[in-house]
Amino acid sequence: MGARDTRDMIVAAADDLFYRQGFDHTSFADIAGTVSLSRGNFYYHFRTKDEILDAVIGLRLEATRAMLTDWALESASPVVRIKCFIRILIVNQTKIMAYGCPVGTLCQELAKLEHAAKGRAAEVFALFREWLAEAFRTLGAGDEAEALALHVLVWSQGTATLANAFRDEAFVRREVDGMCTWVEAQAARLSGTAR
Repeated sequence: MGARDTRDMIVAAADDLFYRQGFDHTSFADIAGTVSLSRGNFYYHFRTKDEILDAVIGLRLEATRAMLTDWALESASPVVRIKCFIRILIVNQTKIMAYGCPVGTLCQELAKLEHAAKGRAAEVFALFREWLAEAFRTLGAGDEAEALALHVLVWSQGTATLANAFRDEAFVRREVDGMCTWVEAQAARLSGTAR
């Protein structure tokens, strides 16, 4: 296995551990043990936990960009694209109910720690906000697009937080259905076909 493959394994393991255990509660030993590396080999790739955090955030940004591109390619319809974002709550429901939203939990933890990387971690939310706003602009929302995008983000984050707190699958499905219905109503309103 090459150095790049080893580094990628470390980052993937750290990403998973930061999500399940939290950044602050994950040690070098936890990550090294997960990928079965000696400390020396581990330190060859990363000297500090902050370096690993930076790589994990980079991985999440890259994965989010790829996911958003895939959703955009799946459909020309902005309503369908927005629903792809909303339905990620169902796709990842088991993990969300167990650990919360990976983006939200990391942003909250880094903010509590007053960590220098908190702004960079929030860039994933910024990608979602910009992508959703563009979809709403395509629907004709104009200056309202940003507010509508933030509404979807807030609603989905609230749903993820309460899904983690209550572990209620029916609640998650009801909220996802409600968000999808709301998006359809916004599309109808913006096109002038609302009743």
